[in-house]
Amino acid sequence: MVDADPVSLNVAPETASRLMRWASIASMTVATVLIAAKTAAWLITDSVSMLSSLIDSALDLVSSLITFVAIRQALVPADEDHRFGHGKAEALAGVAQAGFIAASAGGLVLTVIDRFLHPRPIQEEFVGTLVSAFAVVLTLVLMLFQNHVVRRTGSLAISADRAHYTTDFVNNIAVGIGIYLSSRLGEPMIDLAVALGVAGYLATGAWSIGRVSIDVLMDRELPAEDRQKILDIVTGHPGVRNVHDLRTRSAGLTQFIQLHVVLHPTMSLGRAHVMGDSVEAAIREAFPQAEVILHVDPYADDEPLTE
Repeated sequence: MVDADPVSLNVAPETASRLMRWASIASMTVATVLIAAKTAAWLITDSVSMLSSLIDSALDLVSSLITFVAIRQALVPADEDHRFGHGKAEALAGVAQAGFIAASAGGLVLTVIDRFLHPRPIQEEFVGTLVSAFAVVLTLVLMLFQNHVVRRTGSLAISADRAHYTTDFVNNIAVGIGIYLSSRLGEPMIDLAVALGVAGYLATGAWSIGRVSIDVLMDRELPAEDRQKILDIVTGHPGVRNVHDLRTRSAGLTQFIQLHVVLHPTMSLGRAHVMGDSVEAAIREAFPQAEVILHVDPYADDEPLTE
């Protein structure tokens, strides 16, 4: 599934943009190839589990198209109407993807019920297992590339897209085994059980993607370890007496960090400004994609106003 929390990034924005675009193009290409192969296999085998795999791949293509559009929008620089950038387009894409996946899971369950009431045997199981094996290999290659991109960029949209192909990977293995056993043992219920399991897995994936995307849209704080890292950087800086009101969030490739630092009250304005810039630079060194808003205070909340 998708990562539960945003990650700290150490890659140049230009490199991240290029990797994300290539990942979205690769996922659309793989989905198109798999749709063609699985459509042919479904028509030949009349397998519900192969139909479930075909639906999954069709959703992958729709989701990958959404991801491609979202990434293009998310990488648009900030403008006068969007001063904080367009990064949340990725999270919106994630919500849309979750909706598509949940709907497909429900439709698949209805198909399983219909086939349970009107069972039919599997035909040409060799074709089904062969296509499933081809899909496993192709999906694995794509997932390895997506893992690389997510590690480098922390992209929510690519992470959500990877979740689709993770389900597709497991789905392809299960479908191949299900078709083979259902045909060899003459038991169509095995085929239906595999399809029902895929539907449950899709529903779980929809929940995971939707939860992470909503967290971003609702401006959830960065992970606790990132927040502690920020506090350690600031409090370890010479001249900083205290820090408070740390607030963080993420949108696309960018983290937003704002905080108050307490300096000595007799420090000159010029010196305080230099100190503030130094603290911001230290934070940006650890979080290269961050936008830092820092406010300087002469006193902590629990200190008297005179010394």
